[in-house]
Amino acid sequence: MSLTAIIDCDSGNLHSALKAFERMAADLPGARVVLTPDPETVARADRIVLPGDGAFAACRRALDAIPGMEAALNEAVIARGRPFLGICIGMQLLATTGHEHGVTPGLGWIPGEVVALRPADPALKVPHMGWNDLRIARPHPVLDGIATGDHAYFVHSWHMLPADPAHLLATADHGGPVTAVIGRDTILGTQFHPEKSQATGLRLIGNFLRWAP
Repeated sequence: MSLTAIIDCDSGNLHSALKAFERMAADLPGARVVLTPDPETVARADRIVLPGDGAFAACRRALDAIPGMEAALNEAVIARGRPFLGICIGMQLLATTGHEHGVTPGLGWIPGEVVALRPADPALKVPHMGWNDLRIARPHPVLDGIATGDHAYFVHSWHMLPADPAHLLATADHGGPVTAVIGRDTILGTQFHPEKSQATGLRLIGNFLRWAP
């Protein structure tokens, strides 16, 4: 039995994410997906997903409001090397620092800062909302079968700038490069919403559920 825990820290509608992961897990014998706010469940999970919507500081507060959750994450992901996927603000929380609504510390798992989008073309709107082409910068098992030019669905006004360029796996363009996927070791994050990205997103979710680093 392989357990994937999607963390519920009350930071948005998680129904579509849960359904997408359940859909892709249905093809994997013994795979189970749960939506949970329970640190003990997260600590024993084989894979962990942290979605997030809204603002960096609010999502950080929501995570901090669950006693024992950060300790459970550190035990599972950092100490035991369990595969982890952060989605949208869940990805941004991997950074050292977020600058939205003041300076807020992130988890610090992938060094970098979350900064405002500033398109070079003033005609381009922020938030960056809708479909955009991915540009794959580096191969990764969770990106297998996903190519430059494939579409993903974005909704955000801020993005993460990793300190180490090697941690930047894919970008999009919105008046300049926008961070789309970051990763190191067993940790991965997507700025776009895979659960809303149709074939590209489902492929990424399926790859994540099969990933055995």
